[in-house]
Amino acid sequence: MNNPVVLRDEVEPSGTRSREPGRQHIAVLVSLNFPDLTASVAALHRRFTRTALTALAELDASFELVDTSEPGSVDVVVDADGLLVLGGGDIAAACYGGLDGTLPNSYGVDEQADRVSLDMIRAYVDAGRPVLGICRGSQLINVCYGGTIIGDITDYQLHRGGPGEHLFIDEKVEVLPGTRLAVILGAGPLVVRSGHHQAVDEVADELVVAARALDGIVEGVEHPTDWVLGVQFHPEDDDGPLEPLYQLLAGFIAAGQPDLGAR
Repeated sequence: MNNPVVLRDEVEPSGTRSREPGRQHIAVLVSLNFPDLTASVAALHRRFTRTALTALAELDASFELVDTSEPGSVDVVVDADGLLVLGGGDIAAACYGGLDGTLPNSYGVDEQADRVSLDMIRAYVDAGRPVLGICRGSQLINVCYGGTIIGDITDYQLHRGGPGEHLFIDEKVEVLPGTRLAVILGAGPLVVRSGHHQAVDEVADELVVAARALDGIVEGVEHPTDWVLGVQFHPEDDDGPLEPLYQLLAGFIAAGQPDLGAR
C-alpha cells in the first residue's frame, strides 16, 4: 500500500490572486508531507492547509507556499510581507535540547525541515516582518527564540482525543489580558479546536505567554513589541468557528503594512 501524499494542487484554492503591487504577499511555510503520514492525518492536513490559504485569499492577500518537505527546494530568503507557519509533525528534540530517543506518541519528525523552518523564522524576525505560527508553527517560534517543548503531554484529555476517538476536540483556553492576542481575539475564555500532544514548555526569555489552557499548558506565545505571535490551537479547523482564523490573519496581514503593525 502506497503512503499518502499531499499535493500542492490539493491545498491551493483555485483562482488565487497573484502577487501585485499594493497587495500584501505572504510566505506560507509548511511541510506538506512528513514521516508517519497516514491517510487520516493527510486528509486533516489538506483540509487545514486549504482553509488557511483560502482565508488569506479571501482577505485579499496573495501567497507563496514554501514546502519544506521538498528536499533542497527551500531558499531561506525574505521576499514576502510576512511569514505564516502552519502545523504538521513534531519538532526534532535535537532542535531544542530535548531528550534523545523516540518520545511517546511521536510522529512526523523531520529535523532537516525543522532547521530550515527555524532559519526562515529567524530571517523574518531579523527583517522586522510579522510572523504568525499555528500549532507546530507556534512551537517553532518558541524554539527559534531559545525556548523548549513538552515532548508528550501525559494528561492530554483537555488537548486531544483519546485512543479510538477523533483527534480534534473543543478546548477552552484563557487569552491573557494586555497581550496582542487579546487585542485580536479578546481577553478571557475562548473555545478553540485542539489536537496536540506537544506544547511549549519553557517560554523563551524574549517571549511572553498569550494564552493558557485550563491545566496551565501554554496555548499562545508572542513577542511583547515585535509582531510575532503563535497559537497552539487550530483556528483553521473548519469543524469549529472560523472567525478567529480570519481575525488572526487580518491582524497579521495589517501588521505587514507600513504604520499598521502597531498594537
